[in-house]
Amino acid sequence: MHARVISPGRARTASSVQFFTNGVLMATLLPRLPEIKRAFELSDTAYGFVVISFALGSILAANLAAPLIRRFGALQVAVGGTVLLAVALAGAGLSTAVVPFVAFMMIGGVLDALLDSGQNVHGLAVERWYGRSIINSLHASWSVGATLGGVIGAAAAATGVPIGTQMVVSGALWAVVAVVAGSIGGVPAEHLRRAEVEAHDDAAPAAPRRFPWRLLAPLVILAISGTLVEDVANNWVTLYVNREIGAPIGLAGLGFAATLGAQFVGRLLGDPMTDRWGRAAVARSGGVLIAVGSLVAVLAPSPLVAIVGFALAGFGSATLVPAAFAAADELPGIAHGSGVAMLGWLMRLGFLFTSPLIGTLADGFGLRLALLVPVFAGLTAAVLAHLMSRREPARRR
Repeated sequence: MHARVISPGRARTASSVQFFTNGVLMATLLPRLPEIKRAFELSDTAYGFVVISFALGSILAANLAAPLIRRFGALQVAVGGTVLLAVALAGAGLSTAVVPFVAFMMIGGVLDALLDSGQNVHGLAVERWYGRSIINSLHASWSVGATLGGVIGAAAAATGVPIGTQMVVSGALWAVVAVVAGSIGGVPAEHLRRAEVEAHDDAAPAAPRRFPWRLLAPLVILAISGTLVEDVANNWVTLYVNREIGAPIGLAGLGFAATLGAQFVGRLLGDPMTDRWGRAAVARSGGVLIAVGSLVAVLAPSPLVAIVGFALAGFGSATLVPAAFAAADELPGIAHGSGVAMLGWLMRLGFLFTSPLIGTLADGFGLRLALLVPVFAGLTAAVLAHLMSRREPARRR
């Protein structure tokens, strides 16, 4: 696919649409997970392991994203991955047994990891062309898509639309939208970040530079703290509000939508907040909100209070992942796309243990107490961000 280079504004719009389609595709399935759990007769522990199949697939893509981006281009990887993800999720929705469901979800995880790296690398190139911070607003578009997907899934569940039908129609629609957006989203070559080269070609070959793990590690922890809220929203909010608090499935599905909707609002505000107060200060406040909101949800006496708590946590998580990707793209001494791809891979490792941990705790102590995990994650993010703020220089964009 050859993308036309038009203007920074249209490239931003096209990139926003790409993030949107990624969010909406997966989210349409998530409110139906309690139905899938019942259909496959899964315990909480088994369910916790089944839902990480998507994350496990993304781990398998660890070494694929950066080479594909350098070979075909970030935008092409993003668009192609979106189309194939739509096919994989349709297969999952049509599955009548747990084994093919897990297989399709793993394939979807591989594709999601590839397109996620592609859309972030391309989005940061658009940001450089645009001339000011837009990465949070691009992730806000993902949140809009995820919120809409959650509403679509909840509405389909409430009206009895078969899961397979829902996923086939949804996949076809959003794949077409992604292809159209990709065709007008090109960025001039001078704004694409290339691998760093030696400053003096005639100098003696230098020893290979080590990957800057010390710089990447705190970014990974912050990103995992943000994605943990998304993981809980994806896999546990609907189940929690439905089973523990007694809300009907249609209302329970709106808990997911509220979490991602609040995250969207936080991402709309994320760029000016970051420019004004700095990444570390915004991340510290976000961690506190994650902890407070999750605690409110755990103590909630009614569905409405629980949904408000999850929304607070969603707002707090808003800027953590975009900020981590932006910083990873600027890591020194590594090839184009490698920082973003490595952060994405390590961030997704969190999905491998968070849902099984919550599921195991839920079987042993109840789902309400198991959802204290995000409380501790938020506090960890706040402490880490506070330590980082001591080293962050005052700066203006």
